Amino acid sequence: MKAEIHPEYVECKVSCVCGNTFETRAAMPVIKIEICNTCHPFFTGKQKIVDTAGRVERFKRKYGAPSA
Repeated sequence: MKAEIHPEYVECKVSCVCGNTFETRAAMPVIKIEICNTCHPFFTGKQKIVDTAGRVERFKRKYGAPSA
């Protein structure tokens, strides 16, 4: 391998918007994420709609609410 072409591998603090934080190692010292294992619906078992730029509301207006 060539010397001095790889990034520095340092301790990294990862923080989620839900408030969960943990430490790992990465090329960046700080990483901010939106969804982690404590708030992701797959791991929690709760359905949570993650809306980006109003897509869910736009879909509901266009096609209406589902009939239950």
